[in-house]
Amino acid sequence: MATWNSRGLRGSTLEELVNLSNDIYREKKMALVQKIPTPITPVKFDKSKGKITEAFFEKDSTVDYIGVCQGVPICFDAKECASDTFPLRNIHEHQLRFMREFEDEDGISFLLIMFSARNDFYYMRLSELEHYVNRVKEGHPANFKYEELDPDYFLHAMAGAPVHYLEGLALDLKGR
Repeated sequence: MATWNSRGLRGSTLEELVNLSNDIYREKKMALVQKIPTPITPVKFDKSKGKITEAFFEKDSTVDYIGVCQGVPICFDAKECASDTFPLRNIHEHQLRFMREFEDEDGISFLLIMFSARNDFYYMRLSELEHYVNRVKEGHPANFKYEELDPDYFLHAMAGAPVHYLEGLALDLKGR
């Protein structure tokens, strides 16, 4: 079982940027989106520093963020990728299942991917993610490449938000 300490701070840059964006969206009354904490059980605690030094995850999480944007329920997971190849092992079956169920209830599910070497952000629709997952069953490698992505869904800095994912959401809604 993975522990909190073994996972380190993966994705912390993107998470900070998304949290800042969410604060701006909330202030501007554009969206209300919150980070969903992953339930942990502390194993070791440093009393002198008052912090948890090791813990284990109680159960699988669903997605990183859930909220609403102008009446539309949204959920998404934020992922960082250091190279131009995104490994699908970073998306877990329980997350895909949750995102599909969320969309079945008329919500919008997506991934927000930061290609950190390029400092590019990509809004990946659930249908696009499912395409890459399904082609693995046909013998394709379990990844997708930066070059394969739809150029329309790369995000730009707008609305004062560090990661303007509502730009991708607007395109997603338009295409439905």
